[in-house]
Amino acid sequence: MRYQMISNVCFRQQIGVLLIAHHADDQAELFILRLSRGSGVLGLAGTSFASEIFSEDLELDVQQMKNRSILLVRPLLDLWKEDMYKICQWGRQDWVEDPTNLSQLFVRNRIRTSIGNLQSGSFKSELQAVISECRRTRSFVDKVCTDLLKQTVTVTDKGYAVLDLERLNPKEVEDICLSKYLTAVLQFISQRPRPIRGNTSKLLLNYIRAAPCRTSLTAAGCYLSPAPGSKGTKVIVSCFLDSSLPSKTEIVNICFNEARKRPTSDDLGQIISSAKTFSDQNRVFDVQFLDAASESVLSKARELNLVNESTYTTIGLLQRDETNRFITKKEDNKSVDASEDHGTNIASSSGKVHLLPGKDLYFMNRFLIRWDLSNHQCDEACCGKCPVGTATSLEVRHMVESDWLYLVELSRSSNRDHSTSSSHKAIRSLKSIPVAARRSLLVLVNHCGLLLGVPAIGFSYCPCLKASTVFLPRVPLGGGFSSFL
Repeated sequence: MRYQMISNVCFRQQIGVLLIAHHADDQAELFILRLSRGSGVLGLAGTSFASEIFSEDLELDVQQMKNRSILLVRPLLDLWKEDMYKICQWGRQDWVEDPTNLSQLFVRNRIRTSIGNLQSGSFKSELQAVISECRRTRSFVDKVCTDLLKQTVTVTDKGYAVLDLERLNPKEVEDICLSKYLTAVLQFISQRPRPIRGNTSKLLLNYIRAAPCRTSLTAAGCYLSPAPGSKGTKVIVSCFLDSSLPSKTEIVNICFNEARKRPTSDDLGQIISSAKTFSDQNRVFDVQFLDAASESVLSKARELNLVNESTYTTIGLLQRDETNRFITKKEDNKSVDASEDHGTNIASSSGKVHLLPGKDLYFMNRFLIRWDLSNHQCDEACCGKCPVGTATSLEVRHMVESDWLYLVELSRSSNRDHSTSSSHKAIRSLKSIPVAARRSLLVLVNHCGLLLGVPAIGFSYCPCLKASTVFLPRVPLGGGFSSFL
């Protein structure tokens, strides 16, 4: 919520880069917190030095046809809070203390107090050394994942992706890298930001490692299936519409002429490009925690002499204390949840969404769709019977099996009208799209349920309809730029 509010201000003020004052104490607290929750080495790497965040609402960069972003940079992560106090005192700069930081009701405050009470002078530096090694591992994994995404993933304009398993060679990829890779693909296709963990992650790893794939799998809001004709060497990842996906829709006003007058994102793109070049030039090798599970990170750190016995014991005590509090809190919440019926805040993807002519609709964080009346008129338009010309709005929904069966039936009609010829072309296009991926295509229907348009495959019921759709994911493949170096 906080970042969303800040980013909204940045987008309004055309701010491309935002500096955040997170420091080393924040990293230390986050490490203990995540360690107590069972996070792996990627989570224990803490907060990134730089990360790209995208608008919750569509902020369209018209020239590049993508959602706008801002770059969060945290330049103070290597400084402790006491260093920042000294800097402010030296510069005679006042600062503000948040009174809620003293409340022991918040887990971060408890951890902060516990760390602050420690007398060991080496504790903080040794803890920072462990975090740094986790960050090195995270940087290595991110780079491997980025390379694999570039080499093995093909994203189509119909909203699905194709994985080339021969190029991927999943049996030779480390578990931690392959899991990050699959998470990136599935989060992109579903536009669901939640991480993929536990049994779901293991299920996906086993599925991909069993290449060539012969079966289908539903996981994390996506449907994975062998690509037709690939003999299981390629896998299609499409959106699974019966899951609890973000079904948010919003009407957006796009004025292409005005948009071009606004400042472009060229400067931000150049900054990110330079940062990527720096990361590539300083690529991390010989990482130590690549195969370390959450429970073994500390033991590995002790073996590498990153921490002494005292620091190892202290971190373990802090971890156990917060783990016990967390387990107790979860048990208390279970009794509350059992007596309450909580509704979901995610609208059903089957809910009806209506679109007025000449308006742009951003559908499920994935597609931008628009329809309007064209300059061409059908024969029925003159007598007021045209289903498009008489429509005040059209319903937007995903394609279902009855839609393509209707197109097949329409293409077999003996009539030589626009709908028949348009359905012929649409069927040819539809045959090139795997069945699993067809269900994520958007269609336009009138109040009677008559299929009037499928913009992605060029179908229109009559020449009066002018419709278009663009695959425009809110967050790009890989989640945007981030750096832990």
